Amino acid sequence: MDAMSRPAVHLIDGSLYVFRAWHSMPDEFHDADGHPVNAVHGFTRFLCELLERVKPEHLAVAFDASLTTSFRNAIYPAYKANRELPPPDLERQFVLCRDVALALGVPVLIDHTYEADDLIGSALWTLRGHGFRSVIVSADKDFGQLLGEHDEQWDYARNLRWGPAGVHEKMGVHPHQVADFLALCGDAVDNIPGVPGVGAKTAAALLAHFGSLDALLDRVDEVPFLRLRGAASCAAKLREHAEAARLYRRLTRIALDAPVPTEIDGLRRLRGEAEAMEALCERLRFGPLTRTRLKALLA
Repeated sequence: MDAMSRPAVHLIDGSLYVFRAWHSMPDEFHDADGHPVNAVHGFTRFLCELLERVKPEHLAVAFDASLTTSFRNAIYPAYKANRELPPPDLERQFVLCRDVALALGVPVLIDHTYEADDLIGSALWTLRGHGFRSVIVSADKDFGQLLGEHDEQWDYARNLRWGPAGVHEKMGVHPHQVADFLALCGDAVDNIPGVPGVGAKTAAALLAHFGSLDALLDRVDEVPFLRLRGAASCAAKLREHAEAARLYRRLTRIALDAPVPTEIDGLRRLRGEAEAMEALCERLRFGPLTRTRLKALLA
């Protein structure tokens, strides 16, 4: 079965698009109680446009609720410690964005131990077993490790799509090497330091030669003989930080065992809830155009 003949499931990185709306939408939107709802308005427009454009039968929106409680924090307390917690006004809007999605009949994935990446990865893994291909709607580079032969990632804002080959074009490594790559060169966004002195180009070159982090660390004595700038120093750093690199990979590897629906129908778009949506429209003071779009989507 080729890629396009497989049914598709769209897996949306909801938190990313809430944050984008929070930063891009003006502060002129307020709910009936006077609280800011600019992120909800922006996220709702994005979700409406996606549903109108794709008309997906199977999809889910994953949200983060584990900024300080994920399993990664338990094994590495500094994980994402560089990030500020969302302010109360944004926390409130995250809840409302989930309410909008649910009222539209869109399945929502959320967990306090696993991050949105893990929920998307686990859903992709589960549906792959049912013959589905996945379209991951996100710009996050971490998702590259999930892309199989028939999957693709879609940066919706830039309307850019890529599959496994695109991961190599962007990062210099293949999908199955992405977690190892990030463990080696680090990921400042998530406060993962990586191996000192190993940048992206060096990490990609090492993985091109050795294939994996495990093989690299097992054969680290070969590194000084590679045509790499500072190869001897790099080998010394790898020996010194070998266990740290293995720990970092536990952080960069997306989990595939998060609690998600295991049956196809669990990620099927449901009939929307007209009464719940009407109440949200009133509370959020949506304009007539947004209300018309929502009504059409519910129909």
